[in-house]
Formats: sequence, C-alpha cells, structure tokens
Amino acid sequence: MTLTPTEVRALLDRYEISPKRSLGQNFVVEPNTVRRIAQLAGVGEGDSVVEIGPGLGSLTVALADTGAVVTAVEIDDVLVEVLTETTAGRDVTVLHADAMDLDWDSLLGRRRWTLVANLPYNISVPLICDLLDDVPCIDRMLVMVQKEVAERLVAAPGDAAYGLPSVKVAYHSRARIVGRVPPSAFFPRPRVDSALVELQRLEARAVSVDPGLLFDLVRAGFGQRRKMLRRSLAALVGPDAFEIAGVAPTARAEELGLHDWASLVEAVAVTG
Repeated sequence: MTLTPTEVRALLDRYEISPKRSLGQNFVVEPNTVRRIAQLAGVGEGDSVVEIGPGLGSLTVALADTGAVVTAVEIDDVLVEVLTETTAGRDVTVLHADAMDLDWDSLLGRRRWTLVANLPYNISVPLICDLLDDVPCIDRMLVMVQKEVAERLVAAPGDAAYGLPSVKVAYHSRARIVGRVPPSAFFPRPRVDSALVELQRLEARAVSVDPGLLFDLVRAGFGQRRKMLRRSLAALVGPDAFEIAGVAPTARAEELGLHDWASLVEAVAVTG
C-alpha cells in the first residue's frame, strides 16, 4: 500500500502545506513509481533502511511494507507531523534532522544499512560523497536525483559529465543508473527528468593509495579542467612523476580514470 495522488493532495490541503522550493520539495505521487523504487531497493524483512527526505511518506510506507525497519530523516518540521500520521502502525522511526549535519555514527551504529532517498538537487552530490567517505555502515544506496546528477555520478573518463564526483564514486563503489522517473511522477511537477542510481559499496577500495593526496590531485585537476595537467597540477606533480606514472602531461583531467590518478599518487610518492 502507498499514498495515491488524491491522498497526497488531501494531506497537503489538510496540513496547509505548500512545497518549499528552498528545500527542493517535489513529492512522489505516482504509486507505481514508489513501488518500483521499493522493489529496486532490494530490502525485506528485518533489513535496516535509512531514508532521507521522506516528504509525506509515500516511499516510507512502501519500504516499511517490505518488512524493513525504516529510519526516516526529515528536515521540515511540518512534514515530521504528517509522517507520524502516514507511517502509524509501521516499523518506522521519524527523525527531525538535517541530513547534512547528522552524527551518522551515533544514529546508525555498526550494523549494515541501505540508504534510499529522493534527494533535492542542492544537496545530492555533497551528501552522497560525504556518506561514501564517512559512513561505511551504509553499504548500498538507491537515490533518486536529477538526471544530470545521475550522469555525473556514473560518468566514465571522456564523458562530458565526468568530474570529481565521478572519481569519488568509482573509488568507493560500483554505480549504475537503474531507472528513469518522469516529471509526471511528482508534485509539484519539476522541469527536468529524474533517474535512479544504485551505488554498491566495494568491500575494499578500488585503489590502495593515500586518499588525501589522491583527491587533492583530482580536485586540482578538475578545478582547472580546461588546462593540461602539467599546468593544473604544477604545484603537486613534477615532470618525472608524469613519466613514471605513464600519464601524459598534456592530458586533461577528464581523460584520466581512477587508476591513472592512483598512478600519479604513487609516482609523486616516489619522486617526492
């Protein structure tokens, strides 16, 4: 069971809620979409699920009805009140908090979690990257994001969308787009398509180099992505390091895959 479009509109009217653009609120109102997301999440009896931005609770209800134990993190105090109503009688804990400021270790503990979220544009990339870096107990994510964000997360070297987030995702996980969601599935209706991205955390990181130096290089390279690496990385990588790494100093950041960046890190360590 999940909320129908009629029930969603009734809740909005009864609680006198107007979706807040500042919070990127676009509520899912298409039951088939909600059921599909719950199915793709691959969760079931007793699984621990954390949902960010549950809104009115359409997806929350669908996740709980699989038998999963759901912790729903919602920043909007009015929606917290609505969620208490829509999730009543289910194994759902509603937490009024900002996902960007949470003490995730205290909240989640050590057991394994799946994260499911309909993320607003303004926080989607930094939040996903922070969770990959700092919250290892979340070993799988299914996130609904704007299509252009999805493309950035899964992009490969040479793709127009390839950048720092793409390298970060590849370092921690296997990522793929598993579905598209049209604007008609939301209220209010956004002007862009959305996509579902699955991220499965790797048991061991994809490369074994110092992550601090790795992402210093990646950040510097993409910070001046139109420049050749010999210029954008001039303060960090000497000519000998490029040669040892087998990376052309005339290349640009978007041409390097994760293992190329790791080779540069190793070469910098050798050449000092």
